[in-house]
Amino acid sequence: MKTPAIVSLLVAAVLGTQALAGEVHVAVAANFTEPAKEIAAAFREKTGHDAVLSFGATGQLYAQITQDAPFGVFLSADAERPQQAIDEGLAEKGSRFTYAVGRLVLWSRDASRKASEDALREGDFQKLAIANPQVAPYGAAAVEVLRSLGGLAAVESRLVQGNNITQTFQFIDTGNAEFGFVAAAQLAGRSDGSRWLVPEHLHRPIRQDAVLLRKAAGNEAAAAFVAFLKGPEARAIIERYGYGTGDGGT
Repeated sequence: MKTPAIVSLLVAAVLGTQALAGEVHVAVAANFTEPAKEIAAAFREKTGHDAVLSFGATGQLYAQITQDAPFGVFLSADAERPQQAIDEGLAEKGSRFTYAVGRLVLWSRDASRKASEDALREGDFQKLAIANPQVAPYGAAAVEVLRSLGGLAAVESRLVQGNNITQTFQFIDTGNAEFGFVAAAQLAGRSDGSRWLVPEHLHRPIRQDAVLLRKAAGNEAAAAFVAFLKGPEARAIIERYGYGTGDGGT
């Protein structure tokens, strides 16, 4: 049986931990949804801090940041917008780093349709899904691939655009598009359908950078989340979803 003194110490320790726990709102590119959820859970377990995640297309998230959204950390699907946030005084200088390097996949849920470069060249489909290239870096990469293969003009009228990579995936997964470009991470744990891992020379690297936003200056939870994202536990999760992890630098 615990003595009152021991019980008091245990209560004080719990209350002390709760008092130190903080919260950070994190804007997360849609392609990184599942690994971000795992990372947030591991982060909470290790530090006691909560990472409140908001998902969307990178361009849309950045627009929210410029409109004073309450985000403390920005996990972009490109390198340009985090740098833009620094240049515009919205993020801390020196805080930008590459947390993931994405891979683009051409996918069909129908296994009888062979996802390949030839499938794009032959154009034997009614709809090809891509994320909106104006706001989603994976969509911009998809357009680069089509241009590299000389097939953009031939399929332009058959493109269907998702607002972000998550909606694009849904178009393909529901059969509303026979083929589409998705993030390799979205297919983690799935073996159905047909896929073609797009050679990286066909588009610019999908370097995904993170940055600490000015709104989170002095926020212990925000600083802890950035440190955790750079650490081995987060990197293991990121790699398990098929991403590269870059060099952690700017």
